[in-house]
Amino acid sequence: MWCAPPSKRRRAALVAATATADAVVQAETYEKLGANGILAILESYFPLTSAQVETYFHAIADAVALPVVLYTNPQFQRTDLSLDVIARLSEHPRIRYIKDASTNTGRLLSIMNRCEGLKVFSASAHIPACVMLIGGVGWMAGPACVIPRQSVRLYELCRAGRWPEAVQMQRGLWRINEIFARFNLAACIKAGLNIQGYDVGDPLPPQEPLSAADCATIAAALAEVAE
Repeated sequence: MWCAPPSKRRRAALVAATATADAVVQAETYEKLGANGILAILESYFPLTSAQVETYFHAIADAVALPVVLYTNPQFQRTDLSLDVIARLSEHPRIRYIKDASTNTGRLLSIMNRCEGLKVFSASAHIPACVMLIGGVGWMAGPACVIPRQSVRLYELCRAGRWPEAVQMQRGLWRINEIFARFNLAACIKAGLNIQGYDVGDPLPPQEPLSAADCATIAAALAEVAE
């Protein structure tokens, strides 16, 4: 999640490929289209060595003059970034951020300790307020899409160091994360937005929309958060 005045908001483009050449073309294209940053994901079918993983992200950062965010999600990716690889990549002048979607908050602290200058973003697998407390700079997470105002308020409380208030608010908002963990992420976001009056349609096949009963569960959670 990026909190800034409208005139200063950033547009990061997602680069995801199984081939390094394809990733480089994507990154170069997005830069020409006016993106302010690159969120880089490695998609792999065959297993890769640490050196191959490192080369992939290095090539993306070398191809553009934009800040690059490393994105790692061990739950869905065949090949993860090891701490050693992250540390070496953090020495690249344009690799300035990482979004870590592991469930290991200790790993985030290890990254912060080893990679001076690499700013850490949380994902929905972590508790955002806790990540901010140990030195994170924010979060990029699906639940924030359906509770944007509350997420911005939580971010502001964390930035202000008002931790008792932030933790109290985080406990209430965590219900949304729990709901998202039960259902398909894209379907949850679509349902949550539709419930609030934003006609965003259904997720693209082969993903399916949530059932009426599941949507009712999300609606009840959103109502609780709104209170």
